[in-house]
Amino acid sequence: MIVAGNMFVGLPSRQEEERFTELLSSAHIRIERIVSNGQATAPGQWYDQDWAEWVLLLQGSASLRFEDEAEPRVLAPGDYVQIPPHARHRVEATDHAQPTVWLAVHYR
Repeated sequence: MIVAGNMFVGLPSRQEEERFTELLSSAHIRIERIVSNGQATAPGQWYDQDWAEWVLLLQGSASLRFEDEAEPRVLAPGDYVQIPPHARHRVEATDHAQPTVWLAVHYR
């Protein structure tokens, strides 16, 4: 079966929470579109995942902080980050002026 779409069609307008849309999933990989509108990880919270994650920022901007780094990484469209399993990280900020669109690939 052939599946096609566009990452920018149907972007939600301002919203309370980030929106996660699963694009593809199998036993060892999950690909999703994430749309943020100014959201950030809650203060004091860190993600600590059992799987690896590769994220590509397609639109907007974001700051991603890793626990073992002094400064957050500022991401612009086209920037990507490979996050190994158990690399504690958090989203410090996302764009308030426009949707921030991420492509996230989770794999084991």
